[in-house]
Amino acid sequence: MKRYNESEIDKLSDILKNDGVISVPTDTVYGLCASMNSEKGREKLMQIKNRPANKSLPIMCADEKQIKSIAIVDEKIEKIIHAFMPGPITLVLLKGQNIPKYVNADSNQIGVRMATTKVLEELIRKVGCPIFMSSANRSGEPTCKNLYEIEKSCPDLDGMLEGNVSFGKASTIIDCTTDDINIIREGPITKEEIVEILKK
Repeated sequence: MKRYNESEIDKLSDILKNDGVISVPTDTVYGLCASMNSEKGREKLMQIKNRPANKSLPIMCADEKQIKSIAIVDEKIEKIIHAFMPGPITLVLLKGQNIPKYVNADSNQIGVRMATTKVLEELIRKVGCPIFMSSANRSGEPTCKNLYEIEKSCPDLDGMLEGNVSFGKASTIIDCTTDDINIIREGPITKEEIVEILKK
């Protein structure tokens, strides 16, 4: 499987534009990604992960503007975005209008992250749209900790971006679709930190 370095983002963006799936390092764990505009890319990503077809995939955006282009963002959510993004946090939001059904398995919700490195931000901008981003592993199995484990677990990838992850722990997931903030998964950012920001 071909490995690419950070100077070859153009090649990786071309793979994603052509319905491919690649692995990338994020701030939390290694991820697998495909273009949000590619239904074929999403299907391939689901097959590689052996993930149920009716399960949504998180979306990684380049910036706040992209998040607002695919999801509904109110003042409360803006506070969280400004305090913790980019960072190890995933927000579950109500999806915006005109998002194709295949993007989030027909759900009215969408999980979003913001690119946590300049390399990922550049990749997303070159692809021209947000990207599906899921942890690098087959569903139900531990997250891969290095490129060799990814190659073994996900042999059908179209390429890999070299690099390291920092936290080694999956992101905090927050459900922001109701008046109350609900923590779906504890991660590097705690509920107490989020509550504190919302008081301001």
